[in-house]
Amino acid sequence: QVQLVESGGGLVRSGGSLRLSCAASGRTFSGYAMAWFRQAPGKERNFAAAISRSDGSTYYADSVKGRFTISRDNAKNTVSLQMNSLKPEDTAVYYCAAQSPRRTALNVYRPRDYDYWGQGTQVTVSS
Repeated sequence: QVQLVESGGGLVRSGGSLRLSCAASGRTFSGYAMAWFRQAPGKERNFAAAISRSDGSTYYADSVKGRFTISRDNAKNTVSLQMNSLKPEDTAVYYCAAQSPRRTALNVYRPRDYDYWGQGTQVTVSS
């Protein structure tokens, strides 16, 4: 079992930056692939970024590539999302997700690829 708690959301002007953090419980954090998804009002939950459990490979949605950076600190059981050059269309609730090491195939882009979720943190970008 993994429990995830996000922090760092808030209100920022277009062009600004925010850093989201996700704190995970448990002693085997390094064995979990981690990701950030986001969900705007009335929209589906969409993939934003992921980081593998093994070699730290990163994956990004085209809409955030070059602006967002995902990273993890296995010693502190945290995963972060640095968001730069924010746009109003980045406004959403951002969710941290963890993929169990029991999964053998590293599929990272779909919500159903993940087993544990945080409660979400609101990010609002004003124009």
